[in-house]
Amino acid sequence: MSCVLNGVVPLGLLLLVCGAQGFFLPNVTQLEELLSKYQQDKPHSRVRRAIPRSDKEEILMLHNKLRGQVHPPASNMEYMTWDEELERSAAAWAHECIWEHGPTGLLVSLGQNLAVHWGRYRSPGFHVQSWYDEVKHYTYPYPHECDPWCPERCSGPMCTHYTQIVWAATNKVGCAVNTCQRMNVWGDVWENAVYLVCNYSPKGNWIGEAPYKTGRPCSECPPSYGGGCRNNLCYREETFVSKPETDEMNEVEVAPVPEEKHVWVQPRVTRPTKPKKAAAVNYMTQVVSCDTKMKDKCKGSTCNRYQCPAGCLSSKAQVFGTLFYESSSSICRAAIHYGILDAKGGLVDVTRNGKVPFFVRSERNGVESLSKYKPSSSFMVSKVKVQDLDCYTTVAQLCPFEKPGTHCPRVHCPAHCKDEPSYWAPVFGTNIYADTSSICKTAVHAGVIGHESGGYVDVMPVDKKKAYVGSLRNGVQSESAPAPGLAARTGTRPPR
Repeated sequence: MSCVLNGVVPLGLLLLVCGAQGFFLPNVTQLEELLSKYQQDKPHSRVRRAIPRSDKEEILMLHNKLRGQVHPPASNMEYMTWDEELERSAAAWAHECIWEHGPTGLLVSLGQNLAVHWGRYRSPGFHVQSWYDEVKHYTYPYPHECDPWCPERCSGPMCTHYTQIVWAATNKVGCAVNTCQRMNVWGDVWENAVYLVCNYSPKGNWIGEAPYKTGRPCSECPPSYGGGCRNNLCYREETFVSKPETDEMNEVEVAPVPEEKHVWVQPRVTRPTKPKKAAAVNYMTQVVSCDTKMKDKCKGSTCNRYQCPAGCLSSKAQVFGTLFYESSSSICRAAIHYGILDAKGGLVDVTRNGKVPFFVRSERNGVESLSKYKPSSSFMVSKVKVQDLDCYTTVAQLCPFEKPGTHCPRVHCPAHCKDEPSYWAPVFGTNIYADTSSICKTAVHAGVIGHESGGYVDVMPVDKKKAYVGSLRNGVQSESAPAPGLAARTGTRPPR
């Protein structure tokens, strides 16, 4: 057996894959016995999950998504499931912190892809996508500019990570992530290296064989699948049954976050706790009445968007000024005076302007404003834009932070953004999020919209924080990281 390696890419990223040359595959019983030798846990000891559940789901979902979209299409590509024995064997090797394939006895029967990085956070899905992207060096059914087998240490184009991922008969995967305090990577010592190990069964990369048969998807599935097909993959119902999470399963042991700027350590997964009463949500869109004055309602950073009721045209609440309105003015009546709203009410954005020397009366849109000839705090009103988003748009793309502050549109998020992998739709932080986060997935994390329903979301760009702390909320694991950019707050109310 020989392994192939690729070169270093920015921020300390390496990949390693192992090929095979036609070894005998043991039966299931023999394989289980072989795997049991590499389990890290002693008999009857408490078992700890080798990888956060969110990362496991991301890895598995991405593998199946990529396997189902190969070109040319595969006629015999099997649906991949997660295997806990493979996960444990991967964890045992990851904790060895050795930058090579192993253990040797296990590789006779299993395939293995490895990756390591240091620097800013990279999700496991990032590495899986990097492995698959080697497709550009492979021409079905023969290699192009690379060979599925390569002796010793190799350089230049390679494709054996890709062929292992899309090996049709490989239908089980188990991975683990470990942070190695010191790891020798080709002669260089990396501190706090994040090491990903993925084990596959049955193994792939057999010399002289194509990774899959091409043809109409699912037209040549093994008989054991009974004709089932799902997303272009041979599939049998109840192929994978998820075990419920327990306190013992839902913890990852990692090293503490160091001071060095170039190192980021994967966050711990929060233990499940007893249900607590839901905290009151600090909505950025505040519901006000017709006579609510700006000076009475505008407090802190949430002073930017208001929901006005119907009927304010006939209210007697006072308005001072034209264009610039004095802070003792009715918010909703000022919005009608300016032409933003009518008698039906609705949303209005407010921008504070500081003191102006005087305020001029006028009659507009059925509202007569008053004059005031003394300096006072002022505000302006503007129309709220509404925009549909996908699951990937960030605040940095939608409305980057500026001084003076600007308003973001109210956005409508689709359902099921929680399912998007973190390398496409990342979430950084808790309560206040990095502006490189997916708006809609962040809104699910924050609890302002539901995963199944989606909904309307208000966001507000604010100045950056020194760091962002990850947490597990509402089924979304947000990531910790040094400040990659600016920040944003998220909130909403149902539309009226």
